[in-house]
Formats: sequence, C-alpha cells, structure tokens
Amino acid sequence: MAFPRLAIKFHPLVLVPLAITVAWVAVVFAAPLTLPAGSVTDLSGSVGRVDNAAQTAKMPAFARWVYSGGDVNCHQKASRSLYINGNEMPYCSRDVGIFIGLVLGAAIGLFVVPDLKVRYILGGLAPMGIDGVGQLFGFWESTNPVRLVTGGLAGLLTGVALAFIFIVLGEAVGAWLRRRAPESNGPAS
Repeated sequence: MAFPRLAIKFHPLVLVPLAITVAWVAVVFAAPLTLPAGSVTDLSGSVGRVDNAAQTAKMPAFARWVYSGGDVNCHQKASRSLYINGNEMPYCSRDVGIFIGLVLGAAIGLFVVPDLKVRYILGGLAPMGIDGVGQLFGFWESTNPVRLVTGGLAGLLTGVALAFIFIVLGEAVGAWLRRRAPESNGPAS
C-alpha cells in the first residue's frame, strides 16, 4: 500500500490545540510532583462518580483540581495507573497515553495536512477498542505499557483530526474574510 505524498506546510492555527494539549500533559504530569512522595497510592473508583473527595480535599488547590478531574472522568484504578514521585497519577495509563498522543497528533498537524481515511481512523482506534473490550469480557488483563500504547495511538489519531479541524477552520475563515474585503480598484484619484 502506497501512502500519498505529504505536503509540508506550516499551519499556525494548529498552535492553538498544540499549546492546549501540551499544557494539559504538563499539568497531568506536574500534579503528582506537587504532592509529598507516596501520599497518593490508591484512587480506585468508577467513571462518572466522585470517589475520592476525602483524599483530594487534603491536597493543595492545583493538585486537588487535577485529581478531582481525574476522579470524575477516569476510573483511576491503581493497578492501571502510572506513578510519579511515588504518587498515582490523576488519570490511568490509557488516558495518559491518549493525552500524549493528542500532543503528538497536533504536532504532526502543525506541518502536515492529515489524510483522514477510514482505514487510518480504524487503524488508530481499533487497538484500544480491542484491548478494552477483551479486558471488559475477561479474555485478558491488559498491562500498563499496552494501555499506554493503545491510548497513545487513539490520541495520536484524535490529535491529527483536531489539527485537521483547525486547518479547515482557518481556511474557511480566511476565504470568508477575503470575500468580505472590499475590492481594490487601484489608487483613489
């Protein structure tokens, strides 16, 4: 299978999602570093519920904000999470992989117009889906490195798609502005 030629061109509007995703990854990695070593060891819970309010209430404001977001949006199972500074991260390893993938995908989109064909979309999402469904039905217990990689692939694809949206949006706004600009008939006499 031959890949299409990629045109390398800087897309400045993609700096917006790139900056946001880089900042978010920095926040997620910084939060465990702001807490005493070994003070956050088991946040296991359920998605969509506040399971760790008592533990997050004791944290400084920054860490509390990040960990509370993870509490609601991630299961935070200790066995499925990475640790920094002896502290469980606020999001599981698959989510961390997704976040890192978002950064990489947006970085690619900064210079390359992505080709969003269905086979690429499925190729990026299928490994995470297969791993998650296989684990859900008890066929296997995934490992953190596998979760990190499958999440990373899904995040990479999503980051590329996000970059594509910003590229198309920038082109549409640029075309609209050009249509609205008054036509120049040369210097006024």
